[in-house]
Amino acid sequence: MIQVFRLAALAAVVLWSAGPIAVLVFASFKLSRDFFVWPPALLSQTTTANYVHLWQRFPDFFGNIVNSAAVTAGATLLTVAAATSAGYVYSRYRSRLLTLSAFFTIFVRMLPPIVISLPLFPVVNAIGLNDTWTVLIVLYASFFVSLGTWIMKTTIDQIPNELDEAARVDGANIRQIMTHIIMPLGAQGMIAASVFVIVYAWNEFLFAFLFTTTQAKTAPLAVSEMISSVETGDWGILFAASTLQLLPVLLFVILVQKYLIAGMTAGAVKG
Repeated sequence: MIQVFRLAALAAVVLWSAGPIAVLVFASFKLSRDFFVWPPALLSQTTTANYVHLWQRFPDFFGNIVNSAAVTAGATLLTVAAATSAGYVYSRYRSRLLTLSAFFTIFVRMLPPIVISLPLFPVVNAIGLNDTWTVLIVLYASFFVSLGTWIMKTTIDQIPNELDEAARVDGANIRQIMTHIIMPLGAQGMIAASVFVIVYAWNEFLFAFLFTTTQAKTAPLAVSEMISSVETGDWGILFAASTLQLLPVLLFVILVQKYLIAGMTAGAVKG
């Protein structure tokens, strides 16, 4: 009986989480006349016309996806590099200054993005970073480097300090220790930190809306601008664009989920 209850609960969670995604993906292959048919037809006619129309009417959208990919990759690399370095320092060294800085990273992470968005706008314009990948990469990394740092600290705590000492005896410097010991053994934590940055950066809207216009416009902003087309009945284009914007990050999370769980549970059990 308990097993049946667990399976029912699991099925309900899967349906709650995956149901809207499945509806969106299937709707992107439907004809316009089938969108609001009730009850919905499970085996309705499929078509790729929505994607063709998306290409014809909004060709810039595919460039916006490239922008999203570039910004996401840059923010992820910057965050993981900074978080791994900071996590190593917090794990291996102790001082009052480091303790204060650790609390400061938590405080910064608690600030809502909107708090710093408006004061940053004139600064970004003054230094010429408006409508560039760089401003988004730096902003996204800034908001997630604190979380990434704590994930990496927890991960590096599980790597014996004796390995560092043995490497130093053999003449290794800090860069070699990071490259040959910390990064290979802390790969799961790096992947876990990467997932959070990738999901956030790929879907982030506020900073993209405030600091980009055309050249660095990302996919979420482009999708929001397509909503006006719904007024003319072009739901298929919106569903197709939303599917293309959603699937890459969804597939990535599915592929690395085992590493994500391992990275997030690092340090949960002490030997």
